[in-house]
Amino acid sequence: MHKIRCQIEELERVSGVESNSLTVDGVPVDSYLTRFLWDEDKYPTMAPLREIVDSIHSQVTKIEDDLKVRVTEYNTVCSQLNAITRKQSGSLVVRDLSNLVKPEDIITSEHLVTLLAIVLKYSQKDWLANYETLTSFVVPRSSKKLYEDNEYALYSTTLFCRVADNFRTSARDRGFQVSMLMRTITKT
Repeated sequence: MHKIRCQIEELERVSGVESNSLTVDGVPVDSYLTRFLWDEDKYPTMAPLREIVDSIHSQVTKIEDDLKVRVTEYNTVCSQLNAITRKQSGSLVVRDLSNLVKPEDIITSEHLVTLLAIVLKYSQKDWLANYETLTSFVVPRSSKKLYEDNEYALYSTTLFCRVADNFRTSARDRGFQVSMLMRTITKT
């Protein structure tokens, strides 16, 4: 019972939701203990003590196992919720960029591609001064700031497809994170 109580208190602490008190069959613990009545149907007093103890122990074990399953399910849902929240409102490094980029910001053709760069706020001048020289065949003055948060800025840059891998490598060496937008953005 102590394990179950500790688990409930831990869940209340983690979730920030606090129930006023623990209950037994919907009755506060204090009231349940002061008005306790032995359940003759479940635990006949004429049955051997060992049998009654085993029955109570098996029920407690079942409740504890059920609680463990529910706690695992709860933790899984919390993890999924945190991941979704992080993707929607987290920093640009972990966020889903497809919600921030408009179709008109992306150029994809047989020879040209638009890459997205995540740049630290204090490195924006360095990015703008050097992105054209990270590799050859970068379209001059093609970098545009698409979004900015507290830590990072998101830039688009257009270049020839054949140098995209070299551009990513050079950018990574300079501390910039460059990628293509994985989800297709369509004009509506």
